[in-house]
Amino acid sequence: MFMRILTEKEAEDFLESAGFNVVKRAFAKSKEDLKKLSSKIEFPWVIKISSKHIVHKAKLGGTILNISSISQAEKAFTKLQKIKNFEGVLVQKMEKGDELIFGLKKTPEFGQVLMIGTGGSKVEEKKDVSFRIIPIKEADAEEMLRELKICQKLKNTQAIKENLLKLSTLASKNQNIEELDVNPMIVNSKQAIVVDARAILS
Repeated sequence: MFMRILTEKEAEDFLESAGFNVVKRAFAKSKEDLKKLSSKIEFPWVIKISSKHIVHKAKLGGTILNISSISQAEKAFTKLQKIKNFEGVLVQKMEKGDELIFGLKKTPEFGQVLMIGTGGSKVEEKKDVSFRIIPIKEADAEEMLRELKICQKLKNTQAIKENLLKLSTLASKNQNIEELDVNPMIVNSKQAIVVDARAILS
């Protein structure tokens, strides 16, 4: 079966077209592109390497945070340019809040499975996750949140539940989603926003 691996920007565009709140972002191929973006995306920025051949950016040092000027952005670009398979960078507005991971995976036993958990770079260490078979209802979304260790600390649980239900609907309508990871979705008192995503479609 042919599998199509989406770049981060493609995965985020896909989610945005499905009604998800996605961070303001743009692709840059050169330092000249960075200068043009300074009037469109407010600082501070996050700059990430972009490549169809790179899935785990953090392990390669492919994500640089807290960029507050064009000169810092140019230095970050130069650094990322040295990483193998570099195709460009993704520039994003830096958001703050609780970090969650949302995921979909097609399995032979259950079909599409939905996941939520504590997100960020140490997902595998924390192992704070909850799973359900799709489709889910609001009561399922509430249960999934209660099963997380960080449940009591979370702000804006309504936005989190809405995103779980939206993801369930997206999976039901798109049976070709083999895998989809949003890590992290940043949640604060104002919003839940996708800041990193990857997807594999069949």
